[in-house]
Amino acid sequence: MNNIYLITKREFFTQVKKKSFILLTLLAPLMIIGFGAVIGLMFKANESHNIIEVVDNSGLFQGQLKSNDKLEYVFVPVADENSKIKNLKGNESLDGILILPQIAGQNFDDLEKNTRLVVNTKIGLDTKQRIISDISNVIRKEKIKQLGIAESQLNNLDRNFELKTINVSEDNKEDSDLAFGVKTGLSLGLMYVTFMFIIIYGVRVMRSVLEEKNNRVVEIIISSVKPFELMMGKILGVTMVALTQFIVWISMSVIGALILNTGFSSVQKNIPGGDEGILNKLDILQIFTQISHSLLDLNFPLIIFVFIVFFLLGYIFYSSIYAAIGSAVDNETETQQFTLFAILPLTLGMYGSFSLMNNPDGPLGFWLSIIPFTSPVAMIARIPYGVPAWEIALSIFLLLATTIFMIFLAGKIYRVGILMYGNKATMKEIWKWIRS
Repeated sequence: MNNIYLITKREFFTQVKKKSFILLTLLAPLMIIGFGAVIGLMFKANESHNIIEVVDNSGLFQGQLKSNDKLEYVFVPVADENSKIKNLKGNESLDGILILPQIAGQNFDDLEKNTRLVVNTKIGLDTKQRIISDISNVIRKEKIKQLGIAESQLNNLDRNFELKTINVSEDNKEDSDLAFGVKTGLSLGLMYVTFMFIIIYGVRVMRSVLEEKNNRVVEIIISSVKPFELMMGKILGVTMVALTQFIVWISMSVIGALILNTGFSSVQKNIPGGDEGILNKLDILQIFTQISHSLLDLNFPLIIFVFIVFFLLGYIFYSSIYAAIGSAVDNETETQQFTLFAILPLTLGMYGSFSLMNNPDGPLGFWLSIIPFTSPVAMIARIPYGVPAWEIALSIFLLLATTIFMIFLAGKIYRVGILMYGNKATMKEIWKWIRS
């Protein structure tokens, strides 16, 4: 046991003392936020402002087609239709001409057949769909007016219905759309982080074992420690490295949410009631504040506990597989035939968990979060929505028991494979090592 502690300590401090680890741990949240901002800017930069001239032969759409920040409608006289089309090519200040034909006897079918959009450049699909939507809305309103329905009645028909959801299992707490969106975002984030880190750090263990095996350093090391102690020391050392990063990131997230939640409230109190201009500028900050408030309303102690427990057990479970793979082969190319056994169950759990967003308590969500091969990602995906205590306890018990069993199997493979050179490991050979 003392040897496992010494190897774990060595692996841990070897990693955390690196400058790259410190920089990555502190800057990773900022890098993620910055990456998201860059993606948003890229989408924003690719947006275009299109100017469309409208020739309205029907007279129905004048004043009905509303311009916005992405699409501007400019109505022109019907008599200028031919000259406008003729001069369109090469006109850099104009993107197209929308020609709306006359309507004979309120025949809107003819309107659809004869409406044309003449362009001098390739317009985006979203722009075309927006024009179609605008025309459809005008036609819809006109058809409803023909039925004798007033504008006020029409607006009342279009008003959305808001349904308040009260969850009795959470002390009658109101479950708003924003809260559900926050839970969904948190679920996806935790699930993806767990999936990625189990694979990244598991591969790191495998490469470390493979490197020591190829350098023959392991022959010297196992003269002082048992192969099982060496394997467990490596796994636990890297586990503590990952756990340290998570603790720092969780602390930064909670502190950031608290600062944002309390900071905006104090700023808002100091703003004069009539100063609408400043309040409008704080709309984006207010949205983030509402998100942080929804996050803080969640059962964070339970979420953090479940996240850490399932990540640690899941990581140890899969790292045992990776360590066994690293000891059984002689080079990284040969690992590809075995790593599928580690990646496939995790991938199945991650993609299966996407269905949990619509029904977290459904049968698929239950079984994915109970089966040990998929529970490290599925249970973490479910926990923001609330999971019964007995399901969490059962899942932890099964995952813990399976992890201990996997460590036992990996230890048997590691004990023989770490000293094997030149032989290409096969499934039949590995089965002999396990039975020995």
